[in-house]
Amino acid sequence: MSYPELHAWTLDPEQAARVQIALRTQIVLAWLQGKTVSTIGGVDVGLAQAMARAAIVVLRYPDLVPLEGVTAQSPLIFPYVPGLLAFREGPAILAAWDKLHDKPDVLMFDGQGIAHPRGIGIASQMGLWLGRPSIGVAKSRLYGRHAPPGPQRGDWVELYDERDKGRVIGAVLRTRENVNPLYISPGHLIDLPMCIEFVMRCCTRYRLPEPTRWAHRVAGGETLPVETGQMSLFGD
Repeated sequence: MSYPELHAWTLDPEQAARVQIALRTQIVLAWLQGKTVSTIGGVDVGLAQAMARAAIVVLRYPDLVPLEGVTAQSPLIFPYVPGLLAFREGPAILAAWDKLHDKPDVLMFDGQGIAHPRGIGIASQMGLWLGRPSIGVAKSRLYGRHAPPGPQRGDWVELYDERDKGRVIGAVLRTRENVNPLYISPGHLIDLPMCIEFVMRCCTRYRLPEPTRWAHRVAGGETLPVETGQMSLFGD
């Protein structure tokens, strides 16, 4: 185990919301200037019956060559409650993290960062647990208000807090021309401009960035294609 124990997982939803409120004061929304990034990890979780199956895929950066992928399962002990996703999926993510040989420099999560009613989505909460710069890459809006982004690849508009109307909590980013945008928000140890830069550099032919796109597929049972000798894939 290579992370601090920030809270228990066996909480009820009211207790979990209070934990989030306490934890959000620890979030750092700044990028360490000069930080070297040679690997990016994608994190996604699939659900089957009463189990969560987390996948973490590590890609070399910036050429996005797959290096390693791991999966791990844990029982679903927390109910589905919007805004409390980390409590449902976090234990499986930590189990997968423990299997990685080399921890990535930056993490992308299929979910929200600070674009969240309490300002701490799964990318923020797990970023605190893992001590890595983390980015929320969500396919739909959970919280916030925004104007429509332009139709071209790279067009984006600011996502604003619904209660603090001048506060920017993310970006609505078009990663492919005339395709539905993504909702990008900082998780921890990163700012919004760097989030947008990493996501755009990791989007090649598809709407989703390669780290989370491959994590989703591996969580669903696919094998990650890699160059010989560059990858280890550990299952459950």
